[in-house]
Amino acid sequence: MSKFKKKKDGGLPPISTASLPDIVFMLLFFFMVATVIKEDNLKIQNNLPQANQIEKLDKRKPISYIYIGKPSRNYVDTYGTEDRIQLNDALKSPDAVQAFIASERAALPEELVPLLIVSLKVDRDAKMGALTDVKQELRKTNALKINYTTKKGESISSSRN
Repeated sequence: MSKFKKKKDGGLPPISTASLPDIVFMLLFFFMVATVIKEDNLKIQNNLPQANQIEKLDKRKPISYIYIGKPSRNYVDTYGTEDRIQLNDALKSPDAVQAFIASERAALPEELVPLLIVSLKVDRDAKMGALTDVKQELRKTNALKINYTTKKGESISSSRN
């Protein structure tokens, strides 16, 4: 009897998976950096007014956007040419602002609800009536932290001339 047995030909060695976690994390990191967060699809014209004294909002605070302006060319046949209010991806009436703010607050953790800022992106040619209606509805829901979004530039008097 022999002490040593002859090995049988084992064929191909198994594939090493030692570097697999490195590859997975590298792909994960790439997609996290390369992915763009989807913003709302605008159904209205939104040419923001210009201002020369602006401040950036703190990104850590929750922000909800309300857009006001005339429907864009693709939606004129459906919605007409009067100023409209866009909440998320849908054109709504001013009455829907209260439900919109309630749903935005419900989606937030309880400690962030008082920090919610409503940012109004109003077209520079929009009528004041739609904006006033939205502000009245915001008052009814006690959403009093309002921000007006503008583009950086010169003041209105010098940009129109």
